[in-house]
Order: sequence, then C-alpha cells, then structure tokens
Amino acid sequence: MAARTGLTLALLLAAAPAVAQPREQITIGITQYPATLHPNIEAMAAKSYVLGFARRPLTVYNADWNLTCVVCETLPSLDNGLAERETTPDGKPGIRVTWRIREGWRWGDGTPVSVEDMLFAWAAGRDFSTGFGGSEFYRTAYEAIVVDPRTITLRFDRVTFEYASAGDWQPLPAHIERPRWEQEPRSYRQRSAYETEPTLPGLWNGPYRITAVQPGAGITLERNATWSGAAPPFRRINIRTVENTAALEAQLLAGQIDMIAGELGLPLDQAAALERRAGDRFRVIYKPGLVYEHLDLNLDNPVLADRRVRQALILSIDRAQIVQRLFEGRQPVANTTVNPLDWVHDPNAPSWPFDLARARALLEEAGWRPGPGGIRQNAAGERLTIELMTTAGNRSREQVQQVIQGMWRQAGIEARIRNEPPRVLFGETLSRRRFTGAVLFAWISAPENVPRTTLHSAEIPRAETNWSGQNYTGFRNAEMDALLQAIPVELDREARRGLWHRLQAIYASELPVIPLWFRADAHIWPNWLDGVRPTGHLAPSSQWVEEWRLR
Repeated sequence: MAARTGLTLALLLAAAPAVAQPREQITIGITQYPATLHPNIEAMAAKSYVLGFARRPLTVYNADWNLTCVVCETLPSLDNGLAERETTPDGKPGIRVTWRIREGWRWGDGTPVSVEDMLFAWAAGRDFSTGFGGSEFYRTAYEAIVVDPRTITLRFDRVTFEYASAGDWQPLPAHIERPRWEQEPRSYRQRSAYETEPTLPGLWNGPYRITAVQPGAGITLERNATWSGAAPPFRRINIRTVENTAALEAQLLAGQIDMIAGELGLPLDQAAALERRAGDRFRVIYKPGLVYEHLDLNLDNPVLADRRVRQALILSIDRAQIVQRLFEGRQPVANTTVNPLDWVHDPNAPSWPFDLARARALLEEAGWRPGPGGIRQNAAGERLTIELMTTAGNRSREQVQQVIQGMWRQAGIEARIRNEPPRVLFGETLSRRRFTGAVLFAWISAPENVPRTTLHSAEIPRAETNWSGQNYTGFRNAEMDALLQAIPVELDREARRGLWHRLQAIYASELPVIPLWFRADAHIWPNWLDGVRPTGHLAPSSQWVEEWRLR
C-alpha cells in the first residue's frame, strides 16, 4: 500500500504545472579550450573569453571601440596631466604615464590589487625569457616609479599614440606569482599557478573566479565574493568546450548548453541555417568586426619563400565565390590585415581577385610545370605539395579547406589536409612553428592595432626567447620592421594614415599571409538573456558580464 501511495504522489507531482525557478547558472558553449589561463602569456580568443568573466584589465576598448579605464580611476592624457612629455636620459623624446588603481579592488582571496601587482607584471614582461611575448609596451617602458600603493608611473623611451592604453600590461597577483617567477623566469610559464593551481581564488579579480577545470573540456566559474562592482546575474557559469561545431549545435538544441559565444561559436553559415530552423527558440545576432580569417604560410619552406608561388596561391582561390556561397555574402573579402571598418584601412591596397590563368602563368615562371595527375612539379621532379591545416572539428573551416584544396588543384597545386585540435594547433604547432605549409585560422584585434607581434622580424618565435612572439610565418622585411616602429610614435592622424597605407601595400604585395575575409560572428543567446554586448574586436562580451540580465 505504501508503495502505491508513493507512486500516486510521484504521478501527481509529475503532472503538476512546472514552477518557474530562478536561474542560478548558465552553460555557454565555445569551440576552443584555452592553451593557457595565464593572462599575459599567449593571445588566444578562448582564453580572452574565459578570463573576461574572471579578470579585469587596467584599460580596455569598449563595445563602442573607445578606450576606457577599468581597474584604473582615470584614463591618462596630456590634458589631465597624467601623461607628460619628457626627455629620456639619453636625450630622446619620451613620455611618463601615471595610472591610479581604483579603491577597493581586490583579488579573490581578499588581497588588495596594488601597485606591487603592476610592478611585478612589468618586471616579468621586460624579461623576455618569461615568455610573455615581445609586446611593444614592455620594450619601451624602461622605468617604473611607485608613487603610493595605488599609483604607479611608467616612463617610456618614445611617445606613441597608444600611450594611454595599458595593452598587455595586466595586473598579476604578486603575492602568488612573484616567488614562482623569481625562482627561474625561463620555466615560469610552466610553474605559474595559472597553469598548476588555476582554482586559487587569489588569481582572479573579476566578478567570477575559476573554481573547477577539466582540461580540454570545460571550466566552471562562480561568483567572486570579493568583487565590489555590480552583482553579476548568475551564481555559476559553466564554459563547455565542444570543438566539433555540429556537436555544439546539437547540444544547444538538446538544452545541454544555454548559449553559444559568438567569439568562438558556430560559423556564420551554420548559424544562419540554425536560425531558419529554430529561430523562435533563440536570438541570433550577427556582429561584424576585427576577426581576420587567413592562411599563415611558413616562409622557411623554400616553395613558399618564392613570392610568385604565394601570389599564385591567392589568385587561384575564388574568395568572393566562397563568401557568397558559404557565408551568404556577409563577410567582406580581405586584401590585408586591416578591416574596412578601421579608419586606417586603405581601399586602394593591391588586391588579388580570382585569376586562374595568371596563377598558372606565375607557377610556370617559378619553374613548376604540369606533371602526372595534373600536379605540377619542378625540374627535380618534386611535386608542388602544400600541407594545409586548420582547427579540427570546425565544420565551416574544414569546408573552406576542402574548397581551397579543389581550387588549388585546378592550378596544379596539391594540398594535403592535416588538422589538429585547437589546443594542439595553437599551443604547440603554431607557437613553435612546427607546421610546414599553410594554416587556416583567425586573428582578432583591437581597433588600430599595430601588428608588430605578427609581422616584425624580432617576433619570430625562437627557443632562445622561450617561443614568445606570433610571427609564425617567419616574415622578414626591413621596411615593414621600420613601419611597425614608426606607426606607434606618429601622433598626427593623417601622417599615421600614410604609414598605415604603406604597411598595407607591403603586406598585400609580399603576401606573407594569404588574406581570406573578415568574419561576422554569430552570437546565439537564449530568449531569456539580455545585456550581452558583442564588441567585434579583441575584448570579448564577457568583459561586461555584470551588465547581463535575465528577462
């Protein structure tokens, strides 16, 4: 009898109307897992998105593409006196810039965010064996002056238009990280608590802190009790990595995840198809921006070192047709690394519209003649074969890859596809230049971002610099190096525009990289979520999670 009573009660409960429960958590799907959680090592969109919930930078470009203070009180300027021109000890024009940390800012363990955290980050960044990368910021900031526990002044050996931006100079918890770095800077990146103990509360100073990590699979964040800003909407955020975009979509439709981050989500064609089928269940927002899809080429490969071959590669790809057929014409074809939305874009930079006949002629000129099976070969009988890589599981990129493979074959170029999971491709293959041919991926940048780390010859990753730098192609060009040094120090906008135009002319002529298109990100949100603000640039929407609201 008791069993029947229990069964009857269970049936009644099952039949009762569901009572709406407050949403305590949200599960967000992304397609990549961060190669590292250290904020100052490696630039990767997946890391930026995750850390947007858990950290706050000194300065950031907001959704309106304006530079703003976050951890600092006031943005430095020459007008407000927080930036002052001066002469460096060796007689050159310099500038000193002062930042003051907002009162009440604390790490997750309650330790105040202080000048010591900025001072440690500056010292570690200037020691390039640390592996932070060759940021122009660290190269030019030659002296740090502690004014008081919340105020620090940096002296720069040149005056740049970016002087108010802290860039890669992010506060690091010195009370946790400094001893690890001082022990041995070269191995610090492997011994950092961000690598070995990422759930330590003291690593995080944002609205959330990381509380659980499943390498390659997911990250859990919970509210940071020491956060003094506006209360974020959820008690817990689950970030789930699903590298296969078809599986990611399936999990969304099954309710296993609530939203897909546009910064690392479904490719545009897949999102558009989802919107047509299930648009009433979600909101799909398309945000164009500074996401540059391209092919990095290894210029140490003798085949790719020949500019005529690189020109033939781009001429034999019908990029306009790919954009129209695969992306509904929503993504503009790129001629250089500079987006048309950016004010320094040069519409007259050299362009390479599809021209198969010209591509074939250039290959003939370079000594590649038609061979067996339609694949060209040189005088030594070597086939014109290029390894073509991308992130495994990204359906859109794999589709683009196959289209490029077919188009190259029409020119007599054999593409051999070999893909890797994002954490391997970005964490090892690219960063240590272990690829031999071409790699399809995207860069995301801030407005008017000077691409020193990807184009300057000093930024080629090498063992002696602990593989810092992101010039994965190995591009070496003296005029480009000079422009990358001249652009930051030119304060006159029109003069700077001219330098930018010359940079784009070299880029489009030399083709160290094959430009493809600028991506429009598809943000897929549940109908019950408001306040998410995609930026279209390097700072992800997670930077303003405290503004997210439930409908």
